[in-house]
Amino acid sequence: MRYDEFLARVRERGEYDSPHEAAEVTEAVLGVLAQRIGPGEIEDLASQLPGPLGPGLAGAKQSQPERFGIEEFHRRVAARVGGRPRTAQWDAGAVLTTVADSVSGGELNQVLSQLPSSYAALFGKPELTD
Repeated sequence: MRYDEFLARVRERGEYDSPHEAAEVTEAVLGVLAQRIGPGEIEDLASQLPGPLGPGLAGAKQSQPERFGIEEFHRRVAARVGGRPRTAQWDAGAVLTTVADSVSGGELNQVLSQLPSSYAALFGKPELTD
């Protein structure tokens, strides 16, 4: 998937007004995701993302992933975009379902294996939640 296609899907799913808004939300969600998964997995995921998304994600990696739940994930996304956690849930879903569509199934499984099962729904995989 090309970068412009990725942003178009995020924009459609999130009902954003512009590609710029979709890009800002995407950057925020991926930045928080980078805090939550290991650096090796970030590199693997980044290699499959289009355009500047891969380098942006790789640049946000930390030496050790933090452990926080889905509510904290939403809170952090909300803080980055200047919204509310409820809106951030929508934002995260728009971005992460698009990530799931654009990476291999094996890579998606690797990412999900590093997250609590409650995150699976954000990637459009509610059947994997407890």
